[in-house]
Amino acid sequence: MKIIGKIVETEVPRFKHRWFGVLEVAYKKQRYRLYMSGTIAQWFIEGETVEVRTLNKGKKDKKTSTTILDFDDYELYRLWKGERIKVWPVFAKELTHPRPDPLTGKILYEYKIKAREAVFESDFEAIASLEQYHYASKEEIVAIWRCEKCGKFIEANTRPTCPKCKSSKDVHILEIRGSTPASRFLVLELLERKPYEPKIVSYVRVDPPVPSMHRRIEENGKISVERNIREKVFEEDWFHPVFWPEKIAKEKMAKLRKEFGNRIAIRKIWEDVKWEALKQCETAVSRIARVVVHPDYRADGLGSLSAKIAVEWIAERAVPEMKKRKHMVEVIAQMARAHPFFEKIGFKYVWDTAGGRPVLYYPITERAREKLEFFLKNDKHASKHGGVLFRSRYGKVDVLKGPIEIVNMTKKYESELDLEKLP
Repeated sequence: MKIIGKIVETEVPRFKHRWFGVLEVAYKKQRYRLYMSGTIAQWFIEGETVEVRTLNKGKKDKKTSTTILDFDDYELYRLWKGERIKVWPVFAKELTHPRPDPLTGKILYEYKIKAREAVFESDFEAIASLEQYHYASKEEIVAIWRCEKCGKFIEANTRPTCPKCKSSKDVHILEIRGSTPASRFLVLELLERKPYEPKIVSYVRVDPPVPSMHRRIEENGKISVERNIREKVFEEDWFHPVFWPEKIAKEKMAKLRKEFGNRIAIRKIWEDVKWEALKQCETAVSRIARVVVHPDYRADGLGSLSAKIAVEWIAERAVPEMKKRKHMVEVIAQMARAHPFFEKIGFKYVWDTAGGRPVLYYPITERAREKLEFFLKNDKHASKHGGVLFRSRYGKVDVLKGPIEIVNMTKKYESELDLEKLP
């Protein structure tokens, strides 16, 4: 059944906001409660019109006569300024990915992968586990957890035991380092794996574009900065209004500080600011903010594959905010100097930020492609690199005619089992 209704309530529990949320939709005299992930529900505004297609009857709440539609009971489309964007079920794609022999190029085997948006609590736990590999040390704390029973906050990389309750049963992941309320996550899941292999082997974090960007120019031994470069090259409304809670907070803080003082003002402001920033955000550009691959699965092309599918996800679903169709995907990544996996899938280098980090763009629409090509051809500085950032330091080498054979080698394995502490 097709329903064109209005959202009358958005419910996103504060401490489960990533993986659980509810939209309540009114249609004639009937109410429908749609269960979904909080990262999606939080973007909807009360009063906006949506399209719901019921796949199953759902459950009837006897007290309120509301129909409850669970994760698999419906499809949801956002109707936004003439656009019809599919929201639920989440983006998902199954594929195979070959793993070639690094010497011969012969395919050794194929990964069977499902790329999908993260929606379950276990997905975000896996993301936190992978995130620690992004940093040089495993000692880096990358996630914040909260015990639902006693309310204690705990910093840890994997689900911890609550020091107060002495149990991990009621401990849930709250936030992942570097992410914002606007962040959306794509995970690559192994469909066929051994018992010792991880379920999630990589993830991509997608955010709105950074609020502002300036270009660093080096010329004749001098460094200068060209401000607001994106708006000069592309169209201003592609990047604005962006998710910028700090700006909203600054404007509101001055008023609240006078009335309540600094400490109370900070507590009062954050939740309101977050919701207002989400409501205002409406850009035509998305940013790939992070690509992390499990160390055991690197050098197999999963980084490029993850980024490529993320671009498809952005183009199809207009993530993260699901409003304007996207013209481009933005990347700001120092690692792009040393590894060309973004360029391999079509990203073009444009400039360095004022802080010296390289910026690359992937054009989704023809309009964006034309503007990007015009800039790379006609800009005084960009025309010198032509959109290419990575340049290998190594020349070409002859291909091996066969495998390397190691002879007269002895392998020795040794293990020690300590039985002293056994009863």
